Amino acid sequence: MKPWIRWLAALGAVTVLAACGGGDDDPPPPPAPGTLAQEASARGFTALVAAADKAGLVGALSSASSSLTVFAPTDAAFATLASRLGFSSATAMVNALDAATLSKILQYHVLPTRQQASDLSAGAATRDTLYEFEGAAATLALSTTGGVRITDEVLNQATVTAADVPASNGVIHVIDRVLVPPGVLSVVQMAQANPSFSVLVQAVTTANLAGTLGGAGPFTVFAPTDTAFAATLNELSLTAAQLLASPDLAAILTYHVVAGDLRAADVAALPKPAAVTTVQGGTFTVDAALAITDGRSRTANLAGTDIVASNGVIHVIDNVILPAP
Repeated sequence: MKPWIRWLAALGAVTVLAACGGGDDDPPPPPAPGTLAQEASARGFTALVAAADKAGLVGALSSASSSLTVFAPTDAAFATLASRLGFSSATAMVNALDAATLSKILQYHVLPTRQQASDLSAGAATRDTLYEFEGAAATLALSTTGGVRITDEVLNQATVTAADVPASNGVIHVIDRVLVPPGVLSVVQMAQANPSFSVLVQAVTTANLAGTLGGAGPFTVFAPTDTAFAATLNELSLTAAQLLASPDLAAILTYHVVAGDLRAADVAALPKPAAVTTVQGGTFTVDAALAITDGRSRTANLAGTDIVASNGVIHVIDNVILPAP
């Protein structure tokens, strides 16, 4: 046999052995992924697993017949929401919330089909979740430019920090915020959950209105952002401390509240210009463009609408409105 023929024959034998994986030094195959519940537990999602256990959802996350997508908040994300809502820790929050509330919150983190990051990037701008609200699936808004970001009901944005964690019955995407669904938290808690309303929340607490606005309602709150408060304080040459100490604080805040559940469509349907009576007793007007004119002829615009709470609705405005002097 010629040398080159012997060389080809030896090379072929080595290739066959390699293809068959028969070498003693071959690494073992990676273990098959566990279920969504098992993977969440193994990867340290302590608060998420505790919440799922209390909500009675571990069975669904363990089912072999499931094929789900779970947006999984980290323990740090749970701790952040707990702090904003006034709990000492994520554990304290999970212990305090009832099973039905936790179930709604967690279902809002689950899509009914398995969707890899590539599917999220290629699909529609919104996704139906397992949580149903007002007769339909509650949706999440997705932005996929430069990564996947998710906007929840209270207009917070969560970022996917680790995608495509495999599970036998679905896929996990790790996110850095807990997603807040519609119709679960009160108007006060919804404002607490969004850091853009920190001044408003502080003012409501200082004026001893948190208990009232956390009650049965329903209430419609026209909520100025921190940026809106900063602009108004500059306009009035006041500091935040001076505003919080003002004897008019409660009147200013209740001027932003309307009794009832007044959605954006309801506001749009009012004959224009429409006079809207507030809890404070004064009125503001809304024109055809849905711009608000307050009791001092100052204007505010709607920057976000229909943030639905358990006891009413929040509309975001870009200026603090003031009652007539």
